[in-house]
Amino acid sequence: MTTTPDWIMIGGYGPESYNQQSSYQRALLEAAKDKMTEAISANLSLDLISNRFNVADFGCASGPNTFVAVQNIIDAVEEKYQRETGQSPVDNIEFQVLFNDFTLNDFNTLFKTLPPGRRYYSAGVPGSFFDRVLPKESFHIGVMSYAFHFTSKIPKGIMDRDSPLWNKDMQCTGFNQAVKKAYLDQYSIDTKKLLDVRAEELVPGGLMLLLGSCLRDGVKMSETPKGTVMDFIGESLSDLAKQGVTEQEKVDTFRTSNYFAEQGEIRQIIEGNGKFTIEVFEDIIHPKNEFPLDLKILAMSVKAFYGAFIAAHFGTEIMRKAFELVEIKTREHISRLENAKPGMQYLIVLRKN
Repeated sequence: MTTTPDWIMIGGYGPESYNQQSSYQRALLEAAKDKMTEAISANLSLDLISNRFNVADFGCASGPNTFVAVQNIIDAVEEKYQRETGQSPVDNIEFQVLFNDFTLNDFNTLFKTLPPGRRYYSAGVPGSFFDRVLPKESFHIGVMSYAFHFTSKIPKGIMDRDSPLWNKDMQCTGFNQAVKKAYLDQYSIDTKKLLDVRAEELVPGGLMLLLGSCLRDGVKMSETPKGTVMDFIGESLSDLAKQGVTEQEKVDTFRTSNYFAEQGEIRQIIEGNGKFTIEVFEDIIHPKNEFPLDLKILAMSVKAFYGAFIAAHFGTEIMRKAFELVEIKTREHISRLENAKPGMQYLIVLRKN
């Protein structure tokens, strides 16, 4: 098993859904709004603001955070246009927003919850963001929020017990250097491809805004609060196997297809790709710090993000049992979270060369 299921968030409106349990991700967008506005004002050429302006969100999920991201962008574009031309953007600019995510994403919920009174037309664009999903030079500003850490597959050898790259953990903890290199190599390949296809779709001089989490240089994933919680998930799944609730083989063949890179690694990959110039690489102070320490909220928000992926491998009932154990482990080991090394929440603004 090398290729993983599509990364999708739990859909619908229920208490476990991403729609209801993604306030942490939304808080970063709200905290970064002023920085996004400044970056667009400074780096977007007025010549690109024509009568039709296209915005694309890659990894939109089912809402509502994508609406915050695109509205931040539209507000910034309108503000720049009004200030520099003295004309009303309402009279002169038509906005179109393109929502992209994997085919199995809950687009129904997204379009049912589009904000009333919005001043943009919208369309769904299913497809992997590792592939080209839009026509060449078809959008002016793109955004990816908490989606820049995915890989397209598990690195070869990670789940082979006879391989020197065998990884007994469900994630790249950062402690095994050979495993870390394998994940970084796969992440580099996928990120280069992602940047290549975005460069094809983006108009010359257009911008890509990346928001999400990464590691500070020299920090290992399992030393951070996010990595600690992911370790709790892996431990919980192993506990269920020991109890006979699920098969050990299922646990042994489950790995996450994401890699939280170090800040320097991200910068090196982007600069090495050559398709974009890094205009902004900001450390955003998240209002909820690295992770919300309200244990119920923490467990629910992590379930909304990882639940569908875990359920695709183990089934929904095992997924729910695992997160019951995660909540218990989090309560018992809260000091591990409180004393963990901080990760980094970032805003990266890229301009197409």
